[in-house]
Amino acid sequence: MLAAKFVSRSSFRHSWTRFASTAATTPAASYRLVVIGGGAAGLAVSSTLAQALGKNEVAVIEPSPVHYQQPLFTFVGGGLKDFSETHRPTADVVSPDARLIQQAAAEIDPEASTVTLADGSKVAYDFLVVATGIELNFAGIKGLEDAIGKNGVASNYSPKYVQNTYEFLQNTTKGNALFTMPATPIKCAGAPQKIAYLADEIFREKGVRSNVTINYYTGLGKIFAVDKYADAMNAAAKDRDVNVNLFHDLVAVDGPAKKATFKVLGDGPRAGESITVPYDFLHVTPPMKPLDFIKNSSIANAAGYVDVNQFTLQHNKYSNIYSLGDCSSLPTSKTAAAAAAQSQVLKHNLLNQIRGSDAPAAEYNGYTSCPLVTGKHKLVLAEFSGYTGAPQETFFFNQAKEHAFSYWLTADILPALYWNSMLKGTWAGPAPIRKLTNPTNIN
Repeated sequence: MLAAKFVSRSSFRHSWTRFASTAATTPAASYRLVVIGGGAAGLAVSSTLAQALGKNEVAVIEPSPVHYQQPLFTFVGGGLKDFSETHRPTADVVSPDARLIQQAAAEIDPEASTVTLADGSKVAYDFLVVATGIELNFAGIKGLEDAIGKNGVASNYSPKYVQNTYEFLQNTTKGNALFTMPATPIKCAGAPQKIAYLADEIFREKGVRSNVTINYYTGLGKIFAVDKYADAMNAAAKDRDVNVNLFHDLVAVDGPAKKATFKVLGDGPRAGESITVPYDFLHVTPPMKPLDFIKNSSIANAAGYVDVNQFTLQHNKYSNIYSLGDCSSLPTSKTAAAAAAQSQVLKHNLLNQIRGSDAPAAEYNGYTSCPLVTGKHKLVLAEFSGYTGAPQETFFFNQAKEHAFSYWLTADILPALYWNSMLKGTWAGPAPIRKLTNPTNIN
């Protein structure tokens, strides 16, 4: 069961009015539901609930005027998609029944049920969904901010630098091509290695592969978290002569000298050492972190993520707060596929609470998916539970095998589902399809 039943809207309004009067401030704008974040997770929730609760009962706080479909960035960096396909105006993808507040959130006060915006104004809520995502921390690597976008340094994780990836790969004809994965939690944990395989293909097509050494450096101890897919990716790397270096975390970049420095992690004989490697091309996956206003709030756990029940997605302390997606404490991979599955659970539980229903809570099982592109028309479609590590494959064939169907699905079908269904709250993942396409779920 959820931690608390419905608390009437009028009681929330009364509490807020009394607070505002005591503080001698202008009363805040007030909404039945406030969603912080206009990314995939936030829109999957707000679109459905705005329709269910009525016009202007839901507010979406999102500072960016542009919404990006980030899973497409790998295809852009590999020269397989045009950047124009990855983005639309935020105002065009937020539900017309919701109010878009085009500002950044600066503070959450869960005791007063208010959010303070960047301009100092406040927004009051009856219920709050936090879906801010996480922040790219380019400053976390010494010298990276000065080097990226030039000096052969690019990153598919940023709309600012993703187009540099293909440009710089085209200009690389010899030397070392380096691809990095940090030791911090990141979104789309397969993306750091996907671009290495696409680079291999680009170099082969240009006839320069024999002149380029490809090295993949990861701060983690495995190439992929789930053994079934780790075996597949190790085989893919070996087949393409991609050198995999475990427990190597990028800590510094010298752009003018074209050198990258890694710290050796783990407990091996070289742990704690630093090694410096020359590069001709460097693709960086920056470390990532929770946004400061989340980390500094009482809604966060010790690591800075929104502290929610891993099954119901309801906050462990504040019953009128929920969270999903990358900013949440849910112990699974941070992907759009995970957010889609989480959104269905969250909406079910939150609407039950709003309506005062005693219906059993829906539970999220940790499902996530990471489509691992290994070349043009080749892809390993990893689907699994981040809670158990068990594969949860949608199709009857072995999805750890590189397959053209998996590539077509990811490159052409999923983007259409994203724009036309997920952002409108009507796509909650492939579980219903799996009942038909892989009913025994034999993997």
